[in-house]
Amino acid sequence: MKHSRRAVITGIGPISCVGTGREEFWKGILAEKSGITPLTRFAPNGLEARSAGEIHDFEPLRFLPAKALRRFDRYSQFAVSSALLALEDSGLSWSPELPDPRRGVSFGTALGGISNAEIEHEAFLREGSKGVNPMLALQIFGGSAHSNIAITCGFQGVGTTNSNSCASGNVALGEALRFIRDGLADVILAGASEAPLSPLTYAAFARIKTMSTADPSHACSPFDLKRDGFVMGEGAASLVVEEYEHAKARGARIYAEILGFSHNNDAYHMTSPHPSGGPTMRAMRDALADARTNPDEIEYVNAHASSTQVNDSNEARCLYEVFGERAARLPVSGTKPYTAHPLGATATLEAVICCLAITQGFLPPTLHYETPDPNCLLDVIPNHGREAFPRKVLSNAFGFGGINSCLVLGRV
Repeated sequence: MKHSRRAVITGIGPISCVGTGREEFWKGILAEKSGITPLTRFAPNGLEARSAGEIHDFEPLRFLPAKALRRFDRYSQFAVSSALLALEDSGLSWSPELPDPRRGVSFGTALGGISNAEIEHEAFLREGSKGVNPMLALQIFGGSAHSNIAITCGFQGVGTTNSNSCASGNVALGEALRFIRDGLADVILAGASEAPLSPLTYAAFARIKTMSTADPSHACSPFDLKRDGFVMGEGAASLVVEEYEHAKARGARIYAEILGFSHNNDAYHMTSPHPSGGPTMRAMRDALADARTNPDEIEYVNAHASSTQVNDSNEARCLYEVFGERAARLPVSGTKPYTAHPLGATATLEAVICCLAITQGFLPPTLHYETPDPNCLLDVIPNHGREAFPRKVLSNAFGFGGINSCLVLGRV
């Protein structure tokens, strides 16, 4: 089936531990230095994991009025701020006084406002119900982010927030593609946000032995033989997804086209991938089919590459199955050593990286890559990037619960 309506990305708004906004974020990527540091938000007493992707320089008043800060928790602050950055980058005008039913929001998050609820629970234990922020009921639900974006920007069209763990960002972009294709909107603000760095949430992931216990200088080392888990981070990224003719008519700069998307489930285990890798391979193949793209047209892969032993080796094996012998010379990078892993928001940060790789001609490296794993013998870009202008790229995002999601982006 031919898609008559095309979806293109015309604005990007990253907020991460390596930089906020397009220019600062890309400077951070080009610097080839990790944003992972020792955890300082709280004392990780009794935990072996002690690293995080903290954002130390985020200033919400740069984006939001003081009155709004009383209503927004950190999760929503990231979300709305990244949306405003993306809109500014796109050059698209907007006004809450002139609401537009042809514009919508598609957002994602793994945990929403749960970390803020954790903080408020401490106040509740100390002071009872009177100690709880009266705004908590409006902050804790995941949909608060997309709702606040819609209210702030006057976007009256389709509005949704998905919670598909670490695949949430890809799903948000995939839904944006569908909304544009189906004629439900002309502009979608798509993104994801996460603010999970609180004691209980951090400890919960540390307890199931999924997080790295290595020194921050080596923590999160995708595809490396000695990898020992992911590093939790925080942040957000929003992308303006626009119908191609709509963007062309206003002379918009186009980063990339969203060519294809797929989404499925292993139906196997909450934390381990299906041993056969079948659903993961099918997700990649379905995304390529949706993009009407042959495997040999993909020139770069931004892998999920969470830096866990089982998941990285499974993804490498699946890439070999999908791309055949070419997998050994297909450039692949895992970029989570830059941004850490802000759960549901990571895939949108990686989509931003893919957009900039396409337009800036630089494939970012896999930092902390020292010892090749014989189970992951891909063309991993190690520690220093490569100059190249990929025409089509694949971005993978897999999450707890066996969730697989894949995006194909291409140059216009």
